Amino acid sequence: MLDANLKKQLDTYLQNIVNPIEILVSTDDSAKSKELLSLCEEIAELNSKISLQVLTDGRERAPSMAIAAQGQAPRVRFAGIPMGHEFTSLVLALLQAGGYPSKADPELIEQVKQLQGEFHFETYISLSCQNCPDVVQALNLMAILNPNVTSVMIDGALFQEEVAEREIMAVPTVLLNGKPFGQGRMTLKEIVAKVDSGAAKREAAALNEKDPYDVLIVGGGPAGAAAAIYAARKGIRTGIVAERFGGQVMDTVGIENFISVNYTEGPKLVASLEQHVKEYDVDVMDNQRAKKLRKDGLIEIDLESGATLKSKSVILATGARWREMNVPGEQEYRGKGVAYCPHCDGPLFKGKRVAVIGGGNSGIEAAIDLAGIVAHVTVLEFSDTLRADAVLQKKAASMSNITIIKMAQTTEVRGDGKKVIGLTYKDRERNEIYHLDLEGIFVQIGLIPNTDWLKGDLELTRFGEIEVNSHGETHIPGVFAAGDVTNVPYKQIIIAMGNGAGAALGAFDYLIRSSVEDEAAA
Repeated sequence: MLDANLKKQLDTYLQNIVNPIEILVSTDDSAKSKELLSLCEEIAELNSKISLQVLTDGRERAPSMAIAAQGQAPRVRFAGIPMGHEFTSLVLALLQAGGYPSKADPELIEQVKQLQGEFHFETYISLSCQNCPDVVQALNLMAILNPNVTSVMIDGALFQEEVAEREIMAVPTVLLNGKPFGQGRMTLKEIVAKVDSGAAKREAAALNEKDPYDVLIVGGGPAGAAAAIYAARKGIRTGIVAERFGGQVMDTVGIENFISVNYTEGPKLVASLEQHVKEYDVDVMDNQRAKKLRKDGLIEIDLESGATLKSKSVILATGARWREMNVPGEQEYRGKGVAYCPHCDGPLFKGKRVAVIGGGNSGIEAAIDLAGIVAHVTVLEFSDTLRADAVLQKKAASMSNITIIKMAQTTEVRGDGKKVIGLTYKDRERNEIYHLDLEGIFVQIGLIPNTDWLKGDLELTRFGEIEVNSHGETHIPGVFAAGDVTNVPYKQIIIAMGNGAGAALGAFDYLIRSSVEDEAAA
């Protein structure tokens, strides 16, 4: 299972185990059980503090492996073979069960330890999903820290009958005590806030007590991170408030145009950004969504949690989100066949018929990726030409299970009340209506700026983007903006970072000029 290089790396990591641990493997006579058992045997051979026990009583999903401190009932389990993106989840579970301390915030760790009640989490994942490990690792840590918590990772591609029975159509999907808890990327802080009902109120009260900032950045993507670093380097009081650090980049798989880095992935880039930001005196406040911007002397940002933050200047870097089709049935079947991440959710549609909406680079790349998993992909493009690069179009055309339909306007997502069963589209050239029977729809039609909360308070373009000048200034003195949320052309990571740096320098210049004017007026 493990090649020599990976085994050597794992051996190094496992030297950090402090206390003896047990791996309990539940098997049947399947080939996958043999693979998992082989993996567990290789792991156990690497460290004398790891013991292995094989179970064939059928009480647990097979194949699966449980990890626990020796002598304790296991609370962390992997149903499937935790390789791919989940290999890191496996390594962390081994280390943490063996007494290696987590790097999570100490206050958050204590909050987890104090949780009362019974919390049995089941997380459905795909091994190709880059969002899933964050959720799995957070829940595993909770289970290791608190005896009232259990966590099971379930590979949806391996346990397809269970996925179908429970109507799981997106990953990660989390069930708590058998009932839906959440979908998509969730941080440890977000999960704890959902199960600890008083957490949000306590945090809002703490935020209200914070002194005004010199620069407050709203948004934690590349633009926000760059702005924070440039502002903090000027020695001024700097804060970041964001729904999640990293923003849209966290959902990006391959990045090959970040200058000086041949290839990286979104989560890796975000981890580097976060580490860089933390090297400076920046107050990072995540899991918070902005609701209102006001200026009355100081600039105030109201948050949905009920807190209000104040600052002498503000940089808006709230980025963008996936654009939706806005047709009947889309919201009703979101996560039930309507998806926006082919890398994450694609494996759940193995052997099925799906559609991709959009013929740009994202849409054609999605179709090519999905074609290797599903039975057939139909691409629907609104215009009479594809916008994807020629090399992508050529590749898609060479694949026998991809059909491309141009001049197609999706008008409805059809379902049976539980899941997607097809879509309806109009041939814009012939003005005729057609129906496609399928089980999945992947929407890839670009991005829309996150400015709904600013309407009426800030000048926006007809596309909803914040209008800025070359210094990142908006029409309100002291309010700047940067990145994909603005009208700056070409939505690229490296451009957003440059915008963030420029906005921070613009804000610093504004603060200097404002202080001089105040002194002159006095």
